[in-house]
Amino acid sequence: MKRVLILSAAVTLMAFSTTLAIDPQRPNSTVNLDKVEATLLNGLGSQNQGLIISSTQKLGDIKSSKAVIPLMSVLKSNTDESCKIAAALALYNIGDNRGIYAIKKAAKFDESKRVRDFCTKFYNEYKTQS
Repeated sequence: MKRVLILSAAVTLMAFSTTLAIDPQRPNSTVNLDKVEATLLNGLGSQNQGLIISSTQKLGDIKSSKAVIPLMSVLKSNTDESCKIAAALALYNIGDNRGIYAIKKAAKFDESKRVRDFCTKFYNEYKTQS
């Protein structure tokens, strides 16, 4: 059952990945961003690290405010460094204060030096832009 869910989410992500480039402000846009966002949020719960990473990237690209808490959870709880870094970058791109705070904490306290280093870069970049 999980395999079917992962496969369907991956197929949906591939199908919508090119359509996300459509301007969401255009009235004749054929993409339902709410459905895309829901699919991407489901992708965060996957056991497939590639699907998690691609979902985090797209959620950051569309600046999904609904994704902030789930992305914070990936940053804090996921065991894969690449997933954590992708989540931190997505949170940085979204720019929500809660996500920025999570990046700041991960920069100090994450057990992975690689994650800490990336989070430090993201947080410092955010501070220079503010």
